[in-house]
Amino acid sequence: MMQQQFYCAAQQVKGNNMQDEQLDQAMLFEVVENQLADNYPTEVKATLMRLRMTGNSYDDAIALIACALAPEMVDVIERQQSFNLARYVSHLNLLPKTPWLEE
Repeated sequence: MMQQQFYCAAQQVKGNNMQDEQLDQAMLFEVVENQLADNYPTEVKATLMRLRMTGNSYDDAIALIACALAPEMVDVIERQQSFNLARYVSHLNLLPKTPWLEE
């Protein structure tokens, strides 16, 4: 299940190329890890803890957070829009559900 969710998130960022998908996964995971290290936004750490406490592995929790981050990265990188912190936090709060991937 987690592979499919991340695949959907990676598709939002770059497309179908497997090499690009791997680069995107690494990029998204690195951003999430940086957010955890910086404790900003604080909701990322809270979401990680919540997901871990509900039985998700660390790696699965990071992948879910990356799914929440992906639409924001698309807007910043491809559409030159500002990072939407409120929407990102809203997506974090919905995890492990990912209804934005179905839109």
